[in-house]
Amino acid sequence: MARECLFCNMAQGKVPVEKLYEDELVFSIRDIHPRAPVHFMVIPKEHIPTAQEITENHGSLLARMVTVANMVARQEGIADSGYRLVVNVREYGGQAIYHLHMHVLGGRRLGPEG
Repeated sequence: MARECLFCNMAQGKVPVEKLYEDELVFSIRDIHPRAPVHFMVIPKEHIPTAQEITENHGSLLARMVTVANMVARQEGIADSGYRLVVNVREYGGQAIYHLHMHVLGGRRLGPEG
């Protein structure tokens, strides 16, 4: 774990946050700067800085992230209309926090570039 990682601190309860979902591998929270009417994130509890550090050993974790994204999308009422799953990678990819996380955006028609 990175000592000053915001998402690690959230996962450990050091930074209080309202969680939409939590299990032993991941948790989900609303994005504080939403880009769509529904915008939440699915975050692994394991500290993985970027998607570039993902290996074949992370297959079950990635599957859990997508499964939770789908479940929370249903809870948020956007499953039938559709939504976007996004993982930003590094500076030019728009990554602001260097702890792997998946954005889920929906609640309106999204253009080809968001």
